[in-house]
Amino acid sequence: MPQPEVDPGRARSGVGATNAGSTPPDPATVEKLRATIGSLSTATLRQLDADLPWYRGLRPDERSALGLVAQKGIASFVNWYQKPVSPAWVLSDVFGTAPTELTRSISLQKALQLIRVVVQVVEDQVPFLAPAPDQGPLREAVLRYSREVAFAAADVYARAAETRGSWDTRLEALVVDAILRGESSDALRSRIAAVGWKSQARITVMVGSTPRDPDAGLLNELRRITGRLAEDVLVGIQGERLILVLGGVREPEKAYPRISELFGAGAVVFGPEASSLVTASSSAQAAFAGLTAARAWPDAPRPVSSEDLWPERVISGDATARGALVRSIYRPLLAASNGLEQTLSSYLELGHSLEATSRSLFVHANTVRYRLRRVSDLTGWDPLVPREAYVLQTALVVGRLTPAEAGADPVRHSGSPAASTTSPRTTAAAKARPSTAGRPGSL
Repeated sequence: MPQPEVDPGRARSGVGATNAGSTPPDPATVEKLRATIGSLSTATLRQLDADLPWYRGLRPDERSALGLVAQKGIASFVNWYQKPVSPAWVLSDVFGTAPTELTRSISLQKALQLIRVVVQVVEDQVPFLAPAPDQGPLREAVLRYSREVAFAAADVYARAAETRGSWDTRLEALVVDAILRGESSDALRSRIAAVGWKSQARITVMVGSTPRDPDAGLLNELRRITGRLAEDVLVGIQGERLILVLGGVREPEKAYPRISELFGAGAVVFGPEASSLVTASSSAQAAFAGLTAARAWPDAPRPVSSEDLWPERVISGDATARGALVRSIYRPLLAASNGLEQTLSSYLELGHSLEATSRSLFVHANTVRYRLRRVSDLTGWDPLVPREAYVLQTALVVGRLTPAEAGADPVRHSGSPAASTTSPRTTAAAKARPSTAGRPGSL
């Protein structure tokens, strides 16, 4: 059976690359189209103003840019109808330099509404532009052309979204890096505003290892999950380290364990809460110091607070942890009455024995219990819990080795706690720790 003949030009350019018929368009119809470009453009702008309320609400410069796109679309249709070519021309010929303005002014849905109005205006004019035999091919050409323009518009918006996504990712990485370096400048504040950060309280930094073999959707997955648990999040990946800057975390005792599942193997450490994103560098530094020292505590919970790692951080040479132990534990104990520091020291040195401590101090065992309870209330660390007793013992050692004149607060031997005494911990780790009530040996 003989095969139907195929137009070589149609075969080369593909579907949608030729006009409606296999025969060239009527030159008279083409000339009439060219002569009516101005009137078609005017009719299109009137129709846009009548049918699209959002178009009427645009600024004059925005309406001008969209009107120019519509006029270019009509003029390009005439050229395409006369000499069909590959649809790749649509991006440059119709939209030209407009993609940036187009995507900023209207959404993709509105852009398609605009295209629909333009096509409708041209299609309504078909009976006046071509004789009856040519109206069918011309109308089909309008439909094919509108399809190519619609696909081109979708491509414009997709490219713009990719560009914005890449820029947002780079800007986010710059903000995270500035936080880690402790930068505090107007440039950082403008970048924070640019990434859309809104939280002004309960800001913490969580660090750990990057998941093994991360895929391209890792960042989106991180943002999707953390977005349910916190008001704001910034994600940074630096080699094998994954950094999350969290703002406005809801129910930290539940959220932190869930977020830690997003990290790779190994320890996950979160720093103390900061009051703003600009001051979050201290939380980041504490978290990284804790991540380095976490190897010394194999049974550490996941995640673990950087404050719970104070002893390991001191041993690894972290001066910040040393100062924190002195300020928050050692000096408040010295400033307190009733010999709390002496009672705690004896209790720790005598193997955590209440009876031995009471004999050593010549007081009743109930007095020892009362004083140890006061230590817990004052510092936030319970001497009856082995791990917390280790933190307290480290604080005593570090405090005794710290010169009194090295930034000492005027709280020693005052007979009562001074105003500058640090209050017990209020971090998420302390809140999440189970109560000691009911444990063997609890006060």
